[in-house]
Amino acid sequence: MFEIDQITTLFIAVAMFILGTFTVNKVKLLNKFCIPAPVVGGLIFAAIATLLKATGVVELSLDTSLQSIFMITFFTTVGLGASFALVRLGGKILIIYWIACGFLALVQNIIGVSLAKVFHLDPLLGVMAGAVSMEGGHGSAAAYGATIEGMGINSAVSIGMAAATVGLVAGALIGGPAVKYLIKKHNLKPNEGKSEKYVEVYEHPVTEKSFMNQVFLITLSMAIGTYVGQFFSDLTGFVLPAYVGAMFVAVIVRNVMDRIKPDFINMREINLIGDISLGIFLSMALMSIKLWEVADLALPIFVIVFVQVVFIFLFGVFVLFRFIGKDYDAAVMISGFLGHGLGATPNAMANMSAIVKKYGPSQKAFLIVPIVGAFLIDVFGMPIIITTINLFK
Repeated sequence: MFEIDQITTLFIAVAMFILGTFTVNKVKLLNKFCIPAPVVGGLIFAAIATLLKATGVVELSLDTSLQSIFMITFFTTVGLGASFALVRLGGKILIIYWIACGFLALVQNIIGVSLAKVFHLDPLLGVMAGAVSMEGGHGSAAAYGATIEGMGINSAVSIGMAAATVGLVAGALIGGPAVKYLIKKHNLKPNEGKSEKYVEVYEHPVTEKSFMNQVFLITLSMAIGTYVGQFFSDLTGFVLPAYVGAMFVAVIVRNVMDRIKPDFINMREINLIGDISLGIFLSMALMSIKLWEVADLALPIFVIVFVQVVFIFLFGVFVLFRFIGKDYDAAVMISGFLGHGLGATPNAMANMSAIVKKYGPSQKAFLIVPIVGAFLIDVFGMPIIITTINLFK
């Protein structure tokens, strides 16, 4: 056993992030399916660590104690992006799409838990192959996986990461064909002449003063949020991870700032901090995966994810499409729904970009899908996931 200390683990995580970025840029298949760079880098390290252990050379032990700080920071930046003013701009269609995402999270957990029981697995592993890794993606899989492993369920992070990766690829594969089917069946055309200017964005240069203002808001939300999470858990007996409390406090902070000083928040800088935090957090999480533990559960996880893919396709194409307008914009939104419903918002954006490049623009889709997929989805998703975890803990 060779123990790697906290600082060296951080260095390796950053190095794997950079290696993953280089690999994704060089390998077209990874780029096409929007596989996150830190996932690629982290898996490379995990594969090397597995090989070293299997050959009896050495077993590596990482000190990932810094991972939680980056995790909380990332979810806090998500909360600071949740401006309710954007919700009003999206109108009725946004609300319907948002509710559909909440319903999807509920069904994904039902599918995951039910099939886990069929395979005689712990229901909490089913949760990890449910909304946690499907709508939540790799970030949520790492975060909730750590929480569930803290309850004594081994391999939760590994299962969640595996499910999130398969879901991500599936979301990229089915988005295009689904929308092509809708466009041809209903003879859909872009809504030319109906475009609107939806969002006014404050453009700020990145400066030391402005950057520190954003750091202040992030750390303020993190500090208050951790106490809120602990207080809620003590009061109710429900497990509420610190990153959840921090995210919801950040939502409140964002909307208070929108009222008193709307130009104080610089989303360019907040997103930069969030992207870096997510990258390091995911690198550490993937580096720590014990691939030999996932191998025995490969078949059950594949079956659960396959059923998830079938459900979201049928629900998106034959139900949600009708509720959000049954027009070209609705079809483009379905490609985004399949993308982030099985993976992540970048996957959704990649799906929609491919569609509009071929068939024409959809400004409405590019407003609604990122708003819901990036942060509003968690307003429904997190309570559903937390409740399910507490039901089966």
